[in-house]
Amino acid sequence: MPVQQEKQWEIYTAKEAEIVEKKSRFIAAFQTVHTEEEALAFVAAKKKEHYSARHNCFAYIIGPEDEIKRFSDDGEPSQTAGRPMMDVLEGAHLHNVVVVVTRYFGGVLLGTGGLVRAYQGAVSAGVEACTLIEKTSGTKLSITTDYNGYGKIEYLLRERGILILNTEYDADVTIHCVVERDEDIVETEITDRTAGTAKCQWGERMSYGIVDGNIVYL
Repeated sequence: MPVQQEKQWEIYTAKEAEIVEKKSRFIAAFQTVHTEEEALAFVAAKKKEHYSARHNCFAYIIGPEDEIKRFSDDGEPSQTAGRPMMDVLEGAHLHNVVVVVTRYFGGVLLGTGGLVRAYQGAVSAGVEACTLIEKTSGTKLSITTDYNGYGKIEYLLRERGILILNTEYDADVTIHCVVERDEDIVETEITDRTAGTAKCQWGERMSYGIVDGNIVYL
């Protein structure tokens, strides 16, 4: 049985969230990033914005295979801020994301357990406030067929849950779609159902998501 790939999510609309624990304010801010430079620039901007705050802790995950993972406690006791924040990002299967949690100290010590719960709580509240988009990857495919084969191919694609990007109607019909897996099987089925008259042209890999029924390229 094939291993099912876990879902991947990115932030489509970033929001901030704030929680208060024993008079300390914890403000979580997010941004989608694709390089470590972008992540560090966001962290620097938040530190400048909240220059009077005692701590600006951060965590980020970047790369197609999550190659880059970094976090910082920014002066909090070790393993009480950055690592717990990272745990929330990983648990939500978020990718290409940076989060900064700013703490304004309220005068009451929280202890290590209290800090862990507060930083995780702030990030969790932020994730809930943001609009997330499921990231899907596939290979572009253009299928050219006559009008007799069009209905058969469209039925096959919908049967397999293959996303159709758009369709061009001319002397022949060209269907542009994205195939997530089993490319060879899909092409063979297209050939079989049209008796070899349809032509398949494979393109590049792409990542996309669906928001309100619209395709968003990632």
